[in-house]
Order: sequence, then structure tokens, then C-alpha cells
Amino acid sequence: MKIKTGIGYDVHQLKEGLPLRIGGVDIPHNLGALGHSDADVLLHAICDALLGAAGLRDIGFHFPDTKAEYKGINSLLLLQETVRIIKETGYEISNIDSTVVLQRPKIGGHIPSMVEAISMASGINAQDINVKATTTEHLGFAGREEGVAAYAVATLIKP
Repeated sequence: MKIKTGIGYDVHQLKEGLPLRIGGVDIPHNLGALGHSDADVLLHAICDALLGAAGLRDIGFHFPDTKAEYKGINSLLLLQETVRIIKETGYEISNIDSTVVLQRPKIGGHIPSMVEAISMASGINAQDINVKATTTEHLGFAGREEGVAAYAVATLIKP
């Protein structure tokens, strides 16, 4: 059995009047994420971790922000396509671990819905998906509520 691990990171600026979608879940808040797609920072980090583990570059390579077809796209669709690409290499997803960095709003109550959305889009068991959330104690861009970041690690296996 071959095992490979990848790491993903993404960040999006927060602006008033935009929707805030994290992990495929709409989060009520006065600030939302700015981006070419739906700016779902968590799903973008997960896609990068999966692609990285498979040695297949990054989300920007596969879904460039220069293509109109990805403007406003739901990132759950990008995750589905990423999983399809991964499966073509003969790998299966073993697990995903992730952390969202956001001062406000508190998103802990939304994590079960995020895990379910990620499970449905990726086709992996919810028990193999972990989402955590943290603040930066008011330090840096996330602490000043200027942006949101996410980290993800994914492990792939080839039976």
C-alpha cells in the first residue's frame, strides 16, 4: 500500500455585503469572503491538500480564476471534481484534517454541517473528516477581521 500526504492553505479577504460560505455552509455574518468563486476558504484548502498529496499541482492550476466558468461557482463542485481527478490516479482519500482561522463569527456550531457537506461532495465517510476552528486572539489579518484562512492536510492511499 502506498500512502501520500498533502497540505493545503487558503486565505480570502473579508468585505461587508458578501456571503460567507465555509465548508459548503452559509454562515450568517455581516462580512463575507471575496473571491472569484464562492470564496470557500476551507474547501479550497482541502482541494489543495488533496491535489498536493497526489502531486497534481494546486487548485489554481485546475480551476484558474481567469476562466469565466468558475466565476461564483460553488466550491463543493470544485471538491467533487478534485476527488474525481484524484481517483483517476488510483488513489483513495484516507482522511482530511483541517483548521479554519477566523476571529468572528464563531463557527463551532456549523462544523457538523460542514463535515456532512464535505462528506457528501467527496464521497468519504464523515468519520474520516475533521474540521476545527480557531481565532488568532485578535492578532494579524484574521484577528483584525480583515480575512479568513484555512489549513488542511489530506492523506491518500493506493491499495
